Amino acid sequence: MSQSYNRGLIEDFGRWKEFSAGMWAWIFHKFTGWMLIGYLFTHIAVLSTSIGGAQGETTMVDGEAVNIYTATLQGLEGLFLVRLLEVGLLAVAVFHILNGLRLLMIDLGVGLDAQDKSFYASLVLTGAITVASVPTFLTGVSV
Repeated sequence: MSQSYNRGLIEDFGRWKEFSAGMWAWIFHKFTGWMLIGYLFTHIAVLSTSIGGAQGETTMVDGEAVNIYTATLQGLEGLFLVRLLEVGLLAVAVFHILNGLRLLMIDLGVGLDAQDKSFYASLVLTGAITVASVPTFLTGVSV
């Protein structure tokens, strides 16, 4: 015979307030991992446009014959939205790397008592690196 117990309402959305730093780190790590997988599929789709470029096909841009691959990349890099997404990609990748290193250290038994502080440090460091990179990514693009 099975026993049942009252788990409360599943739809209790107020439970997120009870999450600890470790739970947020786990959620952010999974989210950034899935974002990176999505980026890889998008990247492969964009690179597939180079098939024509590898065969020497060209297209006309501003009256000049340009390789299809080069024209595609130049067109994408000229878009403000793409540059903004690149900043987001950097933030996602940096957080995933830093949190992965944090998890590795915890798995090795280093810093077990400072898990919360290391999570917050990885968030702050991710934010600092992302903000510092904004001028580099947004230089030369018009809104």
